Amino acid sequence: MPSPRPPPFAQQITFLYAEDPAACRDFYGRVLGLELVQDQGFAAIYATGGSRAFLGVVKARGPRQGREPRSEGGVVLTLVTPAVEAWHAHLLAEGAAVEAAPAANAATGITHFFFRDPAGYLLEIQRFDRPDWPEPD
Repeated sequence: MPSPRPPPFAQQITFLYAEDPAACRDFYGRVLGLELVQDQGFAAIYATGGSRAFLGVVKARGPRQGREPRSEGGVVLTLVTPAVEAWHAHLLAEGAAVEAAPAANAATGITHFFFRDPAGYLLEIQRFDRPDWPEPD
């Protein structure tokens, strides 16, 4: 007989490692406007989804090996908002490394674009254009 399943996870943190954490702290705090919820010195943790989703910026132990995040071991941070176009304009105005204009993807039912933070991490801002995506709490 299998053991009972533990309760569901209540929160989630994605940690990103940067050689220049100060630049990333400025990017996530000032440019993206994320709320700093805890500064542990070596790590800064920002709220990305109320009290359920968080992003941590940590000093890297060494330089990145390669820049393709969509391969094994890679990370893509996706931020979901109905204001995709407004975020695109804001990031361009802030001089962020935006890779392309927002585009609709009919196969997945989203509108999105990609950009990079100061440490080279790939981020995506997207909107679900399909009715089966759950609305936030």
